[in-house]
Amino acid sequence: MEATNTMAPAGIPATDTPAAMIPDNAHKEIPGNPSTATSSSIKLSDRSTREGEPLKPLRVLSEEDWKFWIENGYVVIKQAVPKEQAKRLADFLWEFEEKDPNDPSTWYAPARAEMKMKELTGSGMVELYNHQFEWDNRQYPRVYDAFVDIWGTEKLWVTIDRANLNFPLRPEDTFKGFIHWDYDPETKPQNVQGVLALADQTDENMGGFQCIPELFRTYDTWKLTQPADRDRFKPDTAGFDLVKVKMEAGDLLIFNSSQPHGIRPNRSGDKVRIAQYISMMPAQEENQALRDWRITSWRERQAPEGYAFPGDPRNWEKERHQTAELSPLGRKLLGLDSWED
Repeated sequence: MEATNTMAPAGIPATDTPAAMIPDNAHKEIPGNPSTATSSSIKLSDRSTREGEPLKPLRVLSEEDWKFWIENGYVVIKQAVPKEQAKRLADFLWEFEEKDPNDPSTWYAPARAEMKMKELTGSGMVELYNHQFEWDNRQYPRVYDAFVDIWGTEKLWVTIDRANLNFPLRPEDTFKGFIHWDYDPETKPQNVQGVLALADQTDENMGGFQCIPELFRTYDTWKLTQPADRDRFKPDTAGFDLVKVKMEAGDLLIFNSSQPHGIRPNRSGDKVRIAQYISMMPAQEENQALRDWRITSWRERQAPEGYAFPGDPRNWEKERHQTAELSPLGRKLLGLDSWED
């Protein structure tokens, strides 16, 4: 067990904003991660430059990847982090959840906190947000460079998000999977989300990310066929094929927030889907209150507060673990250092 450290490391400014109170939190009654804005004022990159000049170069994505991203609303970056780094966090998640990967009898303990977002009940969310191993993945250069390609700017903040252990369903389990939007697509959100595979997910029966690229492409015509009072966050998926995205440990999936998506049920019988949620969006350095909250959340190991984020009632992250060490890149991705410095 790591020693408790409740003091800010040297050189870290103290903040007065309580970590549990996210300023102007727009995510109290809707999905989505409250550690960044619901939508960016900066549009997602189209790689445009001055007329007659070549497209902006890509750091990580290939030209084929870029075309797939634009047409399908998601893309997989192979080996965004080394496999051994992904496994390190995966192993720790088992320990944090008090479960034994070799003993299925330990996998199905009741949830510790009630989930307001009911479709996530039974989906295996792990309420761990600021552990060193999570920050190691967030500040890994190839992960950052992939989001630079997507946004077309280097000045990014990373979401403070959690992980997932999606267990095989038993006969008595009721989780059926789901498809939703975290943000109303009618608002044309300028946002992306991401999932880092911490173990191989090459068996499409073992749960994991699913989406509907056809609906992403045809949303503007599809909506004309829908009732005026339709649920803006849960589409009628009748007639659509759900795409089950396969990934290997260390792969990063990035998807447009206008992509209908969700978690599919794990019907593998014996395999566990393990993942970390990572995304980035343009930094909001002018929003001092949000910056202060982010720094406090990291320093004090506090969970976000939101519709889909119940936190860990044991408070283990705060009481048992230290503030994560950040690289120079990590300090900027958090907001501790300015991109203007």
